[in-house]
Amino acid sequence: MIRFSIIRRNITNFFVHSFSTSTLSTSRPDPFHHIETLLKNCSNPCVLEPIFASMIKTSVHQDCFLVNQFVSVCATFHRIDCATLAFDQMEEPNTFVYNALLRTYSQSSSPVLALELYLKMLENQVLQTSFTFSALIKACSVLQSVKFGETVHSQIWKTGFSSHVFVQTGLIGFYLSLHRINDSQNVFDEMTERDVFAWTTMIKVYVRIGDLTSARKLFDEMPERDTASWNTLIDGYSKLGDVDSAASFFCQMPARDLISWTTMITCYARNKRYREAIQVFEEMKNAGFSPDEVTMATVVSACAHIGALELGKKIHCYLMNEGFSLDVYIGSALIDMYSKCGDLDRSLVIFFKLQEKNLFCWNSIIEGLAVHGYGEAALDMFRRMKKEKVRPNEVTFISVLSACTHSGLVEEARDIFLSMTRDYSISPSIEHYGCVIDLLSKAGLIEDALILVRNMKIEPNYVIWGAILGGCKLHGNLEIAQVAAAKLMHLEPDNSGRYGLLISMYAEANQWSEAAKIRVSMKERGVQKKFPGSSSIEIDGKVEEFVAADKSHPFLDEVCEVLAELDGQLRLASYIPKLGCS
Repeated sequence: MIRFSIIRRNITNFFVHSFSTSTLSTSRPDPFHHIETLLKNCSNPCVLEPIFASMIKTSVHQDCFLVNQFVSVCATFHRIDCATLAFDQMEEPNTFVYNALLRTYSQSSSPVLALELYLKMLENQVLQTSFTFSALIKACSVLQSVKFGETVHSQIWKTGFSSHVFVQTGLIGFYLSLHRINDSQNVFDEMTERDVFAWTTMIKVYVRIGDLTSARKLFDEMPERDTASWNTLIDGYSKLGDVDSAASFFCQMPARDLISWTTMITCYARNKRYREAIQVFEEMKNAGFSPDEVTMATVVSACAHIGALELGKKIHCYLMNEGFSLDVYIGSALIDMYSKCGDLDRSLVIFFKLQEKNLFCWNSIIEGLAVHGYGEAALDMFRRMKKEKVRPNEVTFISVLSACTHSGLVEEARDIFLSMTRDYSISPSIEHYGCVIDLLSKAGLIEDALILVRNMKIEPNYVIWGAILGGCKLHGNLEIAQVAAAKLMHLEPDNSGRYGLLISMYAEANQWSEAAKIRVSMKERGVQKKFPGSSSIEIDGKVEEFVAADKSHPFLDEVCEVLAELDGQLRLASYIPKLGCS
């Protein structure tokens, strides 16, 4: 057990003398109720030591009720030193005091102290309760210790708490935290009595391992359900990507709370159904629920993905009007949204207004500068970030290397790529390799790009070989293009774009017979253009999407009339389109 003798001596000596005339001990005739009032109203950890000094001065530091209250307040402020001091001053602490300190230790950064205190509890033959074991289970979960957990489990059996619902539910959660699913199931099966929280905890076990069939079966067997039960199942379907099932359960809910709405919004956003996410957000507001910071960051991010600038601005205004603070999460989401929607200036304004900037904020602004073609500015921001002692991560380097690619900064990219592994011990991912290889290929350094591909520590994918082929097309390197195309036809046999690039290169080199062979090969394999291009535009807060060859748009006739008119005007202006295969 950690001792705090020095703290004890200093505090006791100082405060006993300093507070001899203090109002803490003399302003009320009843020290017990006065101390109780001070503890109930305590909102500043700095007054804990004076309060305890007053407890010693007025001789109430042996009162189990007051010490229990004092230790609980210490737990709120994470002051385990003060809590331990108060406990050690007691001659005969009772079960409630022990439990209060056990709970404090289990929630601290030193949960092993809870196990040491339990041993002392056994030595002093202090009565144990269900709260004793709940705190111990929590400590074992934080420690992630199977050995300690199993020891506590055996103590639960020995002391007769194996049938206590609250304790057993804690054990289910403990074994879940260690991914010991069978043990969680065994505890659940042995329960003679189950409340709704126990059922929901077991559903979480199945959700954690992605077994929604068993989770749904258990859900259907529940004698009663609460909102948390529904939320758990919806979240499980969301994480599996089964959006329709999640939406179905959401619609069936008899009652919804903030978590229900946030879970459904996150479900749509996580599965790239951003319009539905925004729609549910509007329904949430109409239902009278006030979103929290997590919900708002998700909705802002959804606006970014669909390019809804006007809608994003309205949500930004809503944030300001509702008094949301511009924290790092909402701030980084707004920075990302404005930059992706084309308003880089506003993105920069928000970035520089942020009082606190975490890694996500820096990554968002660097990426924004990169995609807008401000490579040098992105690199300057990267250097500034490092000066602020913010350590870059994998995403940072993807954005920085992307900035180099957009601006053709070959040597800078080489240095950054080397620095990533040398200075930050970050192994390059396929995205990092892709940025550098794309840059080298576009710069005409095809051979260098090919050498890097062959030295990759991971298997190159279609993105890598696609970058090589694109560079070959740009610089007319038919020899390496054939190598890249052969790899791509193996990796993406149905992608018509790769065949089209090679046909175009053969045509430019007047190798018509080779071009014809590729066309025949495409026909034999049944390769067609399966992924038509699309574009979108925001009109009056609504995003309209247009897909090539799609005839289902409600304004198709009007769109075709305008296109025909534009085509006629272009022909009158003697415009000759540049045709090519891509």
